[in-house]
Amino acid sequence: MKREDVLIEALPYIQKFHGKTIVIKLGGHAMVDQVILETAIRDAVLLHYVGMKVVLVHGGGPEITAKMQAMGKEPRFVGGLRITDAETLEIAQMVLVGKINDGIVSLIANCGTRGVGISGNDGNLLIARKMEPRRVKVGEVMQEVDLGQVGEIEEVDPEVLHCLLAQGYIPVVAPIAIDRQGRSLNINADTAAAEIAIALGAFKLVNLTDVDGVMNADRSMVYHRLALAEAEAMIGEGVIAGGMIPKLEGCMKAVRNGVASAHVVNGNREHNLLLELFTDQGVGTMLTP
Repeated sequence: MKREDVLIEALPYIQKFHGKTIVIKLGGHAMVDQVILETAIRDAVLLHYVGMKVVLVHGGGPEITAKMQAMGKEPRFVGGLRITDAETLEIAQMVLVGKINDGIVSLIANCGTRGVGISGNDGNLLIARKMEPRRVKVGEVMQEVDLGQVGEIEEVDPEVLHCLLAQGYIPVVAPIAIDRQGRSLNINADTAAAEIAIALGAFKLVNLTDVDGVMNADRSMVYHRLALAEAEAMIGEGVIAGGMIPKLEGCMKAVRNGVASAHVVNGNREHNLLLELFTDQGVGTMLTP
């Protein structure tokens, strides 16, 4: 498309989304590739300047693993799930809150607007409980595994986000929660983004990841539009597997609870976020009721 065609096609979407809240989950290579992250942040700031209320939620698993190894602590995974002991949680907080979160806020400032970095602990944004032991398949054997200091969200209090958005800030949320005894817990960033979108009554939830969207069984085609029932059937049939499951389940929960649409988009390609939101065809998968 010619540039002027793109702008003309974008206009009705910009009008429709003005004043609406959008929650964007940053993940995948954006968390380890500075160029990809900078592009994603520029696009998010553009959404802010055309009138959307933008909330960013980020992960950081690869960076946590790298920092642990640099500090001489070998990460432990059982059945693909990270074991988070007290020392691992401390490293996760250091990476998520002290490095990644702060870095994103700096990029927002470089793009000419104001970001504020918080974690789920701040303002009791995310209240969680320690996750119960999980049954996972290790080799050919099912085992019950205690994941350690990993939490499940019980409650979201979005007041701190409302205050920041009302003052024109872009909140940047690290996926650390607090329990009712004041102890920190690591939580899944996909789940956190979905729960925050629901609590805010967001118009859209966008999950930026490393794949082009939800794909068919042989990975030859991207579904650009999915209804809830179709997504549920694909999970039940095993078409959706691995790391895509929590992403899609988060999107499904958001849509079931009032978010108008949720999107899974490849954040590694420049400006895919804008193309997904502001063009008729889109470039990822949009999930609707």
